[in-house]
Amino acid sequence: MKIHSIFFTFFFFVALLTAQEKPADKFSGYMFGDYYWVVSHHNSDIENSNGFWFRRIYFTYDHRISRSLSTRLRLEMGSRGDFSTNSSALIPFVKDAYLKWTVNAHHQVYLGISSPPTFYLVEKFWGYRFLEKTPLDLQRWGSSRDFGVMMKGDLLSSGKVRYHFMLGNGSGNKSEVNTGKKFSAAISYYPDRHLVLEVYGDRDERCGAEVWFTYQGFLGYRSEKVRFGLLYSHQLRQLNDHRDENLDLASLFITAKIHKQWGLVGRIDRQFDPNARAESQVYLPFDPNSKSTFFLGGIDFMPHPAVHLMPNVEVIVYDADETGHSPKTDFIPRATFFYIFK
Repeated sequence: MKIHSIFFTFFFFVALLTAQEKPADKFSGYMFGDYYWVVSHHNSDIENSNGFWFRRIYFTYDHRISRSLSTRLRLEMGSRGDFSTNSSALIPFVKDAYLKWTVNAHHQVYLGISSPPTFYLVEKFWGYRFLEKTPLDLQRWGSSRDFGVMMKGDLLSSGKVRYHFMLGNGSGNKSEVNTGKKFSAAISYYPDRHLVLEVYGDRDERCGAEVWFTYQGFLGYRSEKVRFGLLYSHQLRQLNDHRDENLDLASLFITAKIHKQWGLVGRIDRQFDPNARAESQVYLPFDPNSKSTFFLGGIDFMPHPAVHLMPNVEVIVYDADETGHSPKTDFIPRATFFYIFK
């Protein structure tokens, strides 16, 4: 009996220690897409387009090397979303690929393809990336990924002041093709558990001797049932023809949880200047010659915490362009779905 008791006690403690130790490997991911209908659009070629598509599918592998070192590999795939290509399968590509060094409880260093600070906090605060991109991402002012060295952490041990810096290629997750680099930095202040204020800036040396500067201020508030965000952004593009282009953008969003399984979402973006790059935005191309106001509204139904079903609508109203012509309003109702797997 004593021998049995000793063996039982030994294996009990081994099992307990094993259960408490975090697994070294983790697979996870999520998917989101829509059934869309382009009821009205400034581009008559895509008007009345409708159908199902996957806007994103992510598959992520996280590996813990040691207490301070870990790695991530994330693959992304999705429909082309250009309203014309129907011959391409959903081909995966590398979205994240980095080595993370946790220096201590207050500082982390990343090497590889990771998220720069451009709209990292805004996207996290917005919380509905599966519904729509954040304003700077939607208007193609920057990329959600870059290849380089990134550092983030606390400037104060209290955690009230935080930093997020990155020196990267400026080419997103694509190969570097020029000698210029992109430096981006954000400082955020958390006066309490509800509020955050962030200032952001970057300098991006691009191909063709172009240099872009981006500046942004963001104010966010969150409680158990409500999230609110307000941002203002300015971008100066020094173009290779010795011409400067200035763009300004403001955005306001609010989300509310009205029941355990139900929520409401609303957002308004105001583009104060025409954006020539916005026409190439997949899934939601903007007119490149006019100022615009973007509206989004939706209802969030959550039958499970890992599943969201969202009837919603996106509307883009345009100002008159330089010729006095006002493009037709874009009106796109959608049924968006999102689910997570772990």
